[in-house]
Amino acid sequence: MAYPIRFITFEGPEGAGKSTQCARLAEWLRARGDDVLTTRQPGGDPVGKRLREILLGGADGDVTDRAELLMMMADRSQSVAKIIRPHLAKGGTVLCDRYADSSLAYQGYGRGIDLEFVSTLNEFAVEGLWPDLTLLLDIDPAEGLARQMARTRMEEEAIDFHRRVHAGFLAIARQNPDRVAVIDADGSLEEVAERIRIAYEAHHRNHASA
Repeated sequence: MAYPIRFITFEGPEGAGKSTQCARLAEWLRARGDDVLTTRQPGGDPVGKRLREILLGGADGDVTDRAELLMMMADRSQSVAKIIRPHLAKGGTVLCDRYADSSLAYQGYGRGIDLEFVSTLNEFAVEGLWPDLTLLLDIDPAEGLARQMARTRMEEEAIDFHRRVHAGFLAIARQNPDRVAVIDADGSLEEVAERIRIAYEAHHRNHASA
């Protein structure tokens, strides 16, 4: 029996095109007959949207690194319980714009919080629910930031922070080759979308033959 790819996450540095490509893959999968739900972290449900406003939109006063990590985990736990698991339980497909790898890259590699501790919190937040496939859109951090028109609190961080995040994502990919597919995000929207579709089909074939 073919292994069903039902939970797909999009990861990558700022400006890599995650949201755009998530929407394009969802459209392609729906055309194939899949019941696709798209969501994002932070901000997938009403609780998450309020957390997103604090985390990215600018709160009254500075958000500490530890508070940032804990709010990200609170959003993730809420999203898993209220959005992702229920749709998967119905046999649907979920595409999520950022997931646990982002916390490891941003709060772990980027902020310098202990990686093992971040991983432990991730395990608690996701309750064993890991993606079938993670699409890591890879782009040079400076180029990605140059693409961004709107700036959030995260994007205002120094370039060295974004370089640490980028290196973190690549380290995660090396450590999880069976789950993470690195996609070159340099190219037209259709070129990147085609690379994603090729990676999806390859992942599907690999699991079908396992």
